Amino acid sequence: MIRAVTRRVVTGVAVLWAAATAAYLALLAAPGDIVDSIIGDGADTPQIRAEIISEWNLDRPAVVQYLDYLWRAAQGDLGRSYLLHRPVHDVIGGQILPTLKLAAAAAVFGVLLALILAVTTRHRWVRRASSTAELFLVSTPPFLIGIVLLSVFSFRFGIFPVSGDRGGAALVLPAITLGLPIAGVLAQVLRDGLDRALDEPFAVTARARGLRERAVLIRHALRHALMPAVTMLGWLSGVLLGGVVIIEQVFGRPGLGQVTLQAVGNGDMPVVLAVVVLAAVVFVVISTLADLAYLLIDPRLRRS
Repeated sequence: MIRAVTRRVVTGVAVLWAAATAAYLALLAAPGDIVDSIIGDGADTPQIRAEIISEWNLDRPAVVQYLDYLWRAAQGDLGRSYLLHRPVHDVIGGQILPTLKLAAAAAVFGVLLALILAVTTRHRWVRRASSTAELFLVSTPPFLIGIVLLSVFSFRFGIFPVSGDRGGAALVLPAITLGLPIAGVLAQVLRDGLDRALDEPFAVTARARGLRERAVLIRHALRHALMPAVTMLGWLSGVLLGGVVIIEQVFGRPGLGQVTLQAVGNGDMPVVLAVVVLAAVVFVVISTLADLAYLLIDPRLRRS
């Protein structure tokens, strides 16, 4: 297990290195001078240019610049936004909590709804209706779901706030908007996993011992059906990271989505690079945790 965990951690570090390197190369490949790319639409003065050259070591060889960039990124020093006149970690750190709350709430809602649908829709006709609804949710753009929820529950009935991040009520509609497509995909994966698990010899043995079908489903088959769902945690993190950018705009919420769009629109490259690196970190951490979760779910992997 130690060897497997070490190998997975080393792989994650390599992925982070590749993501940071790709972001740095994107900065170099941007049209114009690298100093112009870092300044973006901010004030352009000789003093600011001198600060950028000193901070990024642009007066030193390219290899030194690259290694210094990696060293600062490993320490959490992601540079300075010369458009906002603030360190990048302050810009991102001030907005990361609302995004994390939204992503966590959406993930919990999506996973719980998928589990409920997969376990309760075993009857033939109920299963067909549920599969149709899941396909509809997966095929519908999340921003359209958000607009419909806003129109019904905020504008028409006034149950939930229209925008902002005040209280738990403001989190409900954005979390449902992000969580419904996730639930649609995971429910189908879990249902197929349950179908395969219920045909395995252990399920036949459990039935022969007198266990009811519901007990076989919950106590035995569901654990085996979780394996393919855990594999999709990487996809889940990608969906959440990409979805919050749009959903925060639809619901007028603060967060990394607002920061990212503003940085892209204003050409604030240090912030854009930091968001790319942060997304890679989140993806690697979740993927690593998913791989380690296999060992908890399936004892055979621990023995092997």
